[in-house]
Amino acid sequence: MTPNWLDDPIPVQMGKGRSPIVRTSWAVSIYLIVGLLWITFSDRVAELWFPDPEMFSRAQTWKGYLFVLVTGLVLFMVLYRQLTKDRLLLNLQHHQRQALRQREHQLTVLMDNLPGMAYRCLYDKDWTMLFVSGGCQRLTGYTPEELINNHTLSFSDLIDPDDAGRVAEEVARAVSRGESFSVEYVITRKDGRKICVWERGCSVEVANGRTVLEGIMLDISDRKALERELEAMATTDPLTGLLNRREFGRVLEEELARCARYRHSMALLWVDFDHFKEVNDTWGHAAGDNVLCSVSRLLQSSVRSVDSVARFGGEELVVVLPEMGLQEAGETAERLRSRVHGLPIMVAPGHEVRITISVGVAVYPDHGQTTAELCAAADRAMYEAKKRGRDCVVQAT
Repeated sequence: MTPNWLDDPIPVQMGKGRSPIVRTSWAVSIYLIVGLLWITFSDRVAELWFPDPEMFSRAQTWKGYLFVLVTGLVLFMVLYRQLTKDRLLLNLQHHQRQALRQREHQLTVLMDNLPGMAYRCLYDKDWTMLFVSGGCQRLTGYTPEELINNHTLSFSDLIDPDDAGRVAEEVARAVSRGESFSVEYVITRKDGRKICVWERGCSVEVANGRTVLEGIMLDISDRKALERELEAMATTDPLTGLLNRREFGRVLEEELARCARYRHSMALLWVDFDHFKEVNDTWGHAAGDNVLCSVSRLLQSSVRSVDSVARFGGEELVVVLPEMGLQEAGETAERLRSRVHGLPIMVAPGHEVRITISVGVAVYPDHGQTTAELCAAADRAMYEAKKRGRDCVVQAT
């Protein structure tokens, strides 16, 4: 549906606002004035110029012809002036209509080729659409006719219920301040697929004191997916899916601050694979990556939801255990070591390996009160486990 600009009144009015009766009266008045002046003064002039009765009689005849000629000429001039003005006004009106049609066509082409959807809607609970551009179907899957005046459903029915309240509040706040608004929310397309849209609009006062909203909506699903991907890349290890070293440092700092505030304990496990180089040398780095991923998934599934597992680097993993003391942390580390010890990992068709891990355990505040101190204590305990023959758990001292 396109806006019908031609329904608006043409700004140019005939005769500069004078009605037909006024214009006709003006023309007749001129005709009467000229006629009365002629009748009043023509006889006196004829008597002075033609004292002879016979000549006066002939003059009267010619005077009648001249009266018709003069009044006809006056009437011609008056009508010619009026019709010329009307013609100019009609030409101007025609050109204005052509210009309006051209602008309407340009606006329609522009709106239909927008990457999203332009709209005008009532500011009500249903977001009743009064106009939507051709991009409506590409964006929502619904044709303009299905959404306009809530013919099939209202636009508010498309907005995800989790976002509806927030969107209404942000728009209401902007309208009350007379400002434009920008909101992001999820809508459900006609095919059932959910997409994220960005909307930019403002409120406009129209006739009868009504408030309408006008703006544009764009599909930003790809951008949001890219943002989530970049966010994941910034916080997770691309190979194992565990937290990366940077995110591990942030999580550990937060947990230490929380423990210091509430005087709770916290444990840190430092995990290193035993003889991991032999797996790479024997079966290749792809097999080594498979071993890393398999053990990472096992550790991730074997801890609590509040615990965090991260890849510190190479084949070293770390586990943050909030609100856990030394004894419970040691038992958790032993359970993880035992589960990894019993995990067969396929490295080639018909070939599997069993990997072991060495685990160092450090607890806040017993073995360190800062990130560096706690990591160093857990790392030393892990190397002590290596010295004791690997595949064991050692608590820091």
